[in-house]
Amino acid sequence: MTKIYTYCLFNTVGEFLGVYSSLRSIHRDALKLSNRASSSVYMIADGVVLSPSLTGLRNFFKGKCDIEVVYRTSAASIRILKTKLKE
Repeated sequence: MTKIYTYCLFNTVGEFLGVYSSLRSIHRDALKLSNRASSSVYMIADGVVLSPSLTGLRNFFKGKCDIEVVYRTSAASIRILKTKLKE
């Protein structure tokens, strides 16, 4: 049995935007969608505010499942949810 992880993307109002299997792609799209204001983008994971980076996102998700990260600016909030496909 293989472990297949998926990453779901949600916008500010909670609308589903897509499902990804690549962490790099979802990080790119989350930055693109949240970076619409003049303020900086911050990554919020377990209440800790970080600068958004692919390495930081990968390290936070490592070994965890059903967990959420938020990319936030003054105008937008994009959520990434990591889940596992179940057979």
